[in-house]
Amino acid sequence: MRPTIKDLAQEAGVSVSTVNRVINNAETVRQSTRELVMEAAGRIGFYGLGSIENSVMRARETHRLAILLQQGNRVFYRDLGSALRRAAESFKGANVALELEYLDDLSPDHISNRILALAEKNESLGLVAAEHPMISDAITSVLDRGTPVSALIGPLSARGNVGYIGHDNWKKGRTAGWAFHRVCRNPGKIGVLLGNHRFRNQEINESGFRSYLREQDLPFVPLEPLSTFESAAVAREMTERLFEEHPDMCGLFVSGGGITGALAALRDRKLDRNFVCVGYELFDATRAGLIDGTLTMTLSYPLQHFAREIIETMVKAKKAGPDAGAQRVNIPIEIHTSENV
Repeated sequence: MRPTIKDLAQEAGVSVSTVNRVINNAETVRQSTRELVMEAAGRIGFYGLGSIENSVMRARETHRLAILLQQGNRVFYRDLGSALRRAAESFKGANVALELEYLDDLSPDHISNRILALAEKNESLGLVAAEHPMISDAITSVLDRGTPVSALIGPLSARGNVGYIGHDNWKKGRTAGWAFHRVCRNPGKIGVLLGNHRFRNQEINESGFRSYLREQDLPFVPLEPLSTFESAAVAREMTERLFEEHPDMCGLFVSGGGITGALAALRDRKLDRNFVCVGYELFDATRAGLIDGTLTMTLSYPLQHFAREIIETMVKAKKAGPDAGAQRVNIPIEIHTSENV
């Protein structure tokens, strides 16, 4: 026999009349009671679960969030976007209306215009962007209107308090330095690739990396960083240039976008197995690099956890109001090698 309303009332610990009011969407029922009845209905397989879910969803508060990510053709951002949509849909206790946008045009004026436009119709804004005066000015305008802004992955500045959700980039860079120290058998020159010097996370990563090697007084020589402009083609070209100028390199630190191009260049050279390469993020191309030995280690975001923290922190910032100060959340670093992918 299928569960009855009486069975549902007993499971939820409420009266039959309360269950009826929830099903009929009566405004006199507290939201906490609606949630309780919905959870009980799911547990016992109640036939009217859909009606109860509709009742609960209509009564929930709605949070309008907007997130700006980098290019949608990049696997990391595409995967992060998918995780963010799932996190918004599964957010407990309220509805999250998420407006997610990928930016192919990364010019400061375009990003600034999108920041201002999205802030007009949303209550909390999150974005990945490079540091630039135009972007800082747009963020300041949004903060002045009382809309909180959270920087994702890389910190951003403005005249007001900007939140941050991402890795501790200093520790991330030092972890990369530790990897070279502990894994590299023949210390020497290390090539460094950055996506863009205006991404503060990459600058901090590099500083932490150099700090570790300097502090340990190690016989490594980190070379001056070359920019990939977040492009795989440029990363490949810069990697080839590094080998032309420094054929005795013992390793490569990829601290920015374009790692697929760097891996392609490394494979072409058929390097000694003692060569060390440390990069970021785990996806199909980097997983293959770890497995075939081209890549030694990746320092990655746990995407599902990261996405949940972004949604929860942006909601918290909206509810706290402009006088509560910036919300800051450090996301743990996942370390991957060929032995745990």
